[in-house]
Amino acid sequence: MHPTEQLAEALKQAERIAVLTGAGISTASGIPDFRSRGGLYDQELDVEAILSETYYHRHPKSFWTHFKTIFHFHAIKQYEPNLGHLFLRELEQAGKEVTIITQNVDGLHSKAGSRRILDVHGSIHTAHCPKCRTVYGLEHLVSEEIPRCGKDGFILKPDVVLFEGMVKHLEEAFEEASKADLFLAIGTSLKVYPVKELPRYSKGRRALLNREATELDGLFDIVVHGDIVETFRAVQASW
Repeated sequence: MHPTEQLAEALKQAERIAVLTGAGISTASGIPDFRSRGGLYDQELDVEAILSETYYHRHPKSFWTHFKTIFHFHAIKQYEPNLGHLFLRELEQAGKEVTIITQNVDGLHSKAGSRRILDVHGSIHTAHCPKCRTVYGLEHLVSEEIPRCGKDGFILKPDVVLFEGMVKHLEEAFEEASKADLFLAIGTSLKVYPVKELPRYSKGRRALLNREATELDGLFDIVVHGDIVETFRAVQASW
């Protein structure tokens, strides 16, 4: 049986599904994956140093300039969910219990209508004042070159988990991975700790859908190397 057919069968049989998604699921929506070949990691910009707690606290103005470039704030309102996001919502609508554990900060799973989402790396859509904790939405972040608090003038901190920061919802994510009868990783290189450890905690079947091979392919029962949208379109056609 072809791996795509195996994936379709596993999805059909599963009742409780834990889904780990990475940047690869959002590339079809036009959002670049800066970890892939040709992305920012291949260029001179030191992404991990800039998107760090240290850099934000030492150079908050410069941080925001780079942050807006890296996350394409000029086009942020244009991005829409693609078939990958919508397919996961359809699984939920079909009566399956689906928990999405996402490394992405783009909010497209929520925009697609999925209800149970663990944003382990936070969200790009909000920021807060480090002094008074007031939360500001995307409109404010886009409209100001260097977003500041309207109450005390402090430069805001984005609600994205920066390097050196603490991943969110981690305990819940590992619990969902262990309880699911299917663990599905989509569009992730499985390089970022501790999220990369989630498949090891799965007691059910494990499936991976990613364009390129990962170092952890051997952990999975089903491995599909291919385009996410095309693969899910093929899965839909087989049902």
